[in-house]
Amino acid sequence: MKIGELAEAGGVGVETVRYYQRRGLLGVPERGVDGGVRRYGPEDLRKLRFIRSAQAAGFTLDEIAALVEMDSVADRGPARALALRRIEALDAKIAELTLARDGLERLARRCGGEASGACPILSAFDP
Repeated sequence: MKIGELAEAGGVGVETVRYYQRRGLLGVPERGVDGGVRRYGPEDLRKLRFIRSAQAAGFTLDEIAALVEMDSVADRGPARALALRRIEALDAKIAELTLARDGLERLARRCGGEASGACPILSAFDP
């Protein structure tokens, strides 16, 4: 398939495919004899989908590059360590977002009703 077909099948734009290639996450096939068009195969699509799935799980592109380099059988320890670090980072982000949500919920309750004066929500963000 051509790059546009690969991108569409992977749910990304052509520029995203090219960006992943510049980052070394996807290979760049040789130009074919059919007018110099690059052809991508099932393995390229599998790798593209892997990258997108890993991003959805919260991995950075650098972490994904490390995962791509790992052997699916021999490198279980390092892959697990990367996943555990990602879980820790996600837990920290969840805690941060929960605090922000709770704070906004309190402000929204204080802002409701017939109270007069400045809105607590607007006051909270006023420098």
